[in-house]
Amino acid sequence: MALDASLASWITLSHVPSLGNEGLRRLLQAFNSPDAVLNSSVSSLSRHVKPAVAQAISQGVDESALELVSAWLGDSRNSVLTLADADYPQALLNISDPPPVLYVKGRRDLLNNPALAVVGSRNASPQGIRNADAFSKSLSDAGLCIVSGMAHGIDAAAHLGGLQGIGSSIAVVGTGLDKVYPAANRELAHRLAQDGTIVSEFPLGTPPLPANFPRRNRIISGLSLGCLVVEASVQSGSLITARMALEQGRDVFAIPGSIHSPQSRGCHALIKQGAKLVESAQDVLEEIGYRISAVAQTIESEHPLFAHLGFDALDAESLANRSGLTIGELSAILLQLELDGRIASLPGGLYQRIT
Repeated sequence: MALDASLASWITLSHVPSLGNEGLRRLLQAFNSPDAVLNSSVSSLSRHVKPAVAQAISQGVDESALELVSAWLGDSRNSVLTLADADYPQALLNISDPPPVLYVKGRRDLLNNPALAVVGSRNASPQGIRNADAFSKSLSDAGLCIVSGMAHGIDAAAHLGGLQGIGSSIAVVGTGLDKVYPAANRELAHRLAQDGTIVSEFPLGTPPLPANFPRRNRIISGLSLGCLVVEASVQSGSLITARMALEQGRDVFAIPGSIHSPQSRGCHALIKQGAKLVESAQDVLEEIGYRISAVAQTIESEHPLFAHLGFDALDAESLANRSGLTIGELSAILLQLELDGRIASLPGGLYQRIT
């Protein structure tokens, strides 16, 4: 499919060597749009970025990159989001370094639903795998989308658990979306593309470079209301995600384990530093409930949702149309109502008033 001019400009700038997210945001602030940036002189650009970067921008459109994206967008499951799009994930707008361009494969609507990051060790124990799957399924059943990094171990188990519930799951990866890494998770990637979502800020063709994975962790935590660390050694990359969650003002949760297990020491260190010790999914839901309690308090006054939701089952899209709420706003309210025991979620994405 042919790219519209605006999207082509975003993609072109995202491929400029050494520009980076911060440099791109500076240019957007100065020139208001990607098109205006690309049409500016080298001298004008050099007031905001290094001359070598300004010169690279002046080279114009990278036709090979645009052709690659255009072909990739021929699959109806694939899309590209930019900071200019109305359905760009609102949660990411609140972090210090939101990705200007996001490549998306699968259910784009999940990116604005209430979510929880579930992360942990690649070399997980059998009990850790079971915990990640069980917690994620219960949290997804309650309406939270499970966000993780599609790595071996805890990440993969978290995605599988999330896919079993209505909240489903988002994988944030460190490669271009035309690649699957690790290759052993190809079947999982296929399931996520069908019933969940895979996202990346990295251009198509990007290989699994080591530096990409710590960087993608800020998106995992940024999409989420909180971060649950299931099992981690003290050197685990999941502790980077937990640290970023704290920096972004998110809650951090940790599951304790045996004092003799190296895979529990990272969780124990987090708990010593103030992470919330959790023993069940309900512990997490009660804490997350505080995050959206302000929304819940306005349900009957500012958002009279019960005027639109009766005792007959209704799907979220119809309820959003009736109430005038966005899917993101509605999802937060529905989750709180379900936690309060006032509505029930039914198979097929339906909701029903029960009190």
